[in-house]
Amino acid sequence: ILPLVSVNQILLLLLVLTVCAILYNKVHQVPLALRNEAVDLESPEEMEEEIPVVICAAAGRMGAAVAAISSIYSNTEASVLFYIVGLKTTIPHIRKWIENSKLKEIKFKVVEFNPMVLKGKIRQDASRPELLQPLNFVRFYLPLLIQKHEKVIYLDDDVIVQGDIQELYDTKLAPGHAAAFSDDCDLPSTHEMVRSVGMQNTYMGFLDYRKQAIRDLGISPSTCSFNPGVIVANMTEWKHQRITKQLEKWMQRNVEENLYSSTLGGGVATSPMLIVFHGKYSSINPMWHIRHLGWSPDARYSEQFLQEAKLLHWNGRYKPWDYPSVHTDLWENWFIPDPSGKFKLTRPDS
Repeated sequence: ILPLVSVNQILLLLLVLTVCAILYNKVHQVPLALRNEAVDLESPEEMEEEIPVVICAAAGRMGAAVAAISSIYSNTEASVLFYIVGLKTTIPHIRKWIENSKLKEIKFKVVEFNPMVLKGKIRQDASRPELLQPLNFVRFYLPLLIQKHEKVIYLDDDVIVQGDIQELYDTKLAPGHAAAFSDDCDLPSTHEMVRSVGMQNTYMGFLDYRKQAIRDLGISPSTCSFNPGVIVANMTEWKHQRITKQLEKWMQRNVEENLYSSTLGGGVATSPMLIVFHGKYSSINPMWHIRHLGWSPDARYSEQFLQEAKLLHWNGRYKPWDYPSVHTDLWENWFIPDPSGKFKLTRPDS
């Protein structure tokens, strides 16, 4: 039999150990939110990826940006972050429009574009002065405007999106490609439209092959062009290949040698991209860029074809917020009137 003092000592020791265990658990208690059995935390792979979409808001055509944003936001469950790029004078207007309309729920950042980066790089062209607007060149400077994203979508303002933007974002870019575009020869259904309104869909329509600098590129004039109004871009590759510097080089050469400004395509922003990305881009699903809707006030696509399209683009002179233009009903579905009343649609009865 143990002596009484020994039993008391053992009991005291057990009591001390019990108290210590309780205190330890109190001090080192695992927060509820970190307990696997209590909270189902998302793994990094399952966390929602944000889709960055860049759209410009230019003076006189802000309703275009609003309709494009409205169509994207309404047709996806994905988390979209809109980068709305404007000049200093136009930013307050577009911000107020969004914040005082049903678009106030969107996630967006307003980015100011400084046109001074273009100084000395644009050759004046009287035939289509609207193509010389500074915001036409925002697509050249994507890495300077967008800092934290690996993959970015750029859209011209004169588009509406009828599909889920997640599909476009999921476009696969081949290794070493900084961007994906739509070929101008990709859809047979658009070929008749191209012929009927005399559009260009080859490099001959954008570059002046009478100039030695263009011939030295070794690109056949019959090579199919692409349209940079819809771009899926890889920012890492863009920076690695110094795409912006390459584009600026060809802009400056055009100022000195007039390599493309006065040619049929009028592609002041398109032509440098055709040169820099020749043979080095991936393809976007053709239904994600149905274009030429703004090339003629008469030429129309079939309604069934347009219903199946994921993205519609009114590239050309005849815009859906102006008159005359075609398929304006599809565009107006997504237009949100300007709360300030400054932007108004031009219609035959207005």
